[in-house]
Order: sequence, then structure tokens, then C-alpha cells
Amino acid sequence: MLKQGALSRAFTWLESGPVTMITTKDGRKNNVFTISWTLVLDFTPRLAIVTGAWNHSFDNILKNKECVICVPGADLLETTVRVGSVSSTEVDKFKEFNLKTKIAALVQAPLLADCLACVECKLVDYVPAHNLLVFDGVKLWENSSRKEKRVAHAIGDGAFVLDGTVTTAYREIMADKVPAGSLRIK
Repeated sequence: MLKQGALSRAFTWLESGPVTMITTKDGRKNNVFTISWTLVLDFTPRLAIVTGAWNHSFDNILKNKECVICVPGADLLETTVRVGSVSSTEVDKFKEFNLKTKIAALVQAPLLADCLACVECKLVDYVPAHNLLVFDGVKLWENSSRKEKRVAHAIGDGAFVLDGTVTTAYREIMADKVPAGSLRIK
């Protein structure tokens, strides 16, 4: 039976996209921050994040019009949370959390080598009223050598859900909706 809940919890039912780490570069220095407010807008891929001036990298993204969205495995959850709990004005997060980087192909921000995937992104729109940054993904990097394939999803109240069982049983029903070449899980 459905019962009315506190509206203040509504977002915790919808927020559960993967927790990500976003890398930027200010021209000289790399930065990384944690965010769970990500959104897939279409298959191109057009992607979005929500952040604002409270985030040290926000101005870097607006100025350089690029970033890398990195998807860590569940085994990196503690590191990912810790990255999000300090400012790069206080600490070099790459050294503090032993983040290994690789050079990206199309943007200046680094890839995080231990993540499951990294998407190089170019900023195409900014909606100030909602702190919404819209990107085109321009290059995808996947790390198939990682043992841990699960990702973490923030609920929004300090708790996380880790991916569980994956089923491909309904692919046939969705065949005409799935873009060619987009299968990630065999």
C-alpha cells in the first residue's frame, strides 16, 4: 500500500545514477571532484551534470568547456567519497588518494586509470537557473581488466547501493530501441 512520504526524500528515489568522479584542468593543475548528479540526455551521447560555484572545478569547466566523467568501480567507493569530502584548495587529491591518471585524447583533463570507464566531454550548454552543464561525450575509454564491475549509486542521504544481478533477458523486446554498437554487457 502506498503511503504519503516526506517530499524532502523524493530525490532519493531518483538520484541513483552512478557515483562519478569528474576531472578538470585549469591550464596547469589537474583537479577531481565527486558527483552523483549525472544525467544521460540521449544516445549520442549527450550527458549532463549538476554542479555550481560551490565546486572549485566549476569555473574550470565553464572556462575550458571540457571535463572527463569517470565511473569508478564499487571497490573505489571509499576513495570516491573521500575525494568528494575535501577541496582541491586544501589538498592535492591525486597524491592524497593515489589516483592514477592517463592522458586523454581530446581534452586536457586526465583520465582516471583505475575507473571502469571515462568519457571525455565537451561542454555544449549551460543552464544557470539549474546549474546544469550539458556535454557531448567525444571519446569513451573502458577498463575491461578491472575485476570489480559493479558501480555505486548514491541514494542522497549518505548511503549507497551497489549494482547487483544483471539480466539481459529483455533485449529482444527492446531490440529496435537499442542503438547499434551500444551493448556493454554481453
